[in-house]
Amino acid sequence: MFRRPQSMIARELAAFVFAVGLAGGSQAQTSAATTVPTPGFASRQVLVAPITGFDAKQVVLVAVTLEPGASSPLHMHPGDCHGSVLEGAIELKVQGQEPRRIAAGESYSTMASVPHQFTNTGDKPARLLNTLVVDKGKPATSAASAPGR
Repeated sequence: MFRRPQSMIARELAAFVFAVGLAGGSQAQTSAATTVPTPGFASRQVLVAPITGFDAKQVVLVAVTLEPGASSPLHMHPGDCHGSVLEGAIELKVQGQEPRRIAAGESYSTMASVPHQFTNTGDKPARLLNTLVVDKGKPATSAASAPGR
C-alpha cells in the first residue's frame, strides 16, 4: 500500500482549499468573521453559497489551521456548525459539555449560538474544514465571552 508523505497531503489540501476559494469568488467576502486575530490560528471562508429552497440561509465553508498548542478564540455561530479534522488532532471545548479530543478523519457538530473553542493538542498543524448554515448576509462567526463563575 502506497502512503503519501504528510507534506504531499498538506500540499494537496492547500491546493484544494485554494481551488475552492477561487470557485467561491467574491461571495466569500460577504459574511466576514468577527473574531479577534489569535497567534497560531487562521480561518478563511472558502465558499459561500445559497441553499436551494431556503432563500434566507446560506452555507459557508471555513478552512481552519491551528499551529501546535494554538487555540481558536472562544466563538459561536448564529447557525449550526459541522466540521471534520483533516489533519492533526484537536480538543473541542463546547460550553456545557466535557472537552472532547478529535483526530484526523473524525467529525464534530456544534449547535447555533453555543460558545466553543478548538485547541491543537498535537505537535503538527491541525487543519479543519467547517460547514456553517447561517442567515444570508450576516456574519457567520462572532466572539463569545467565557461564562461567569
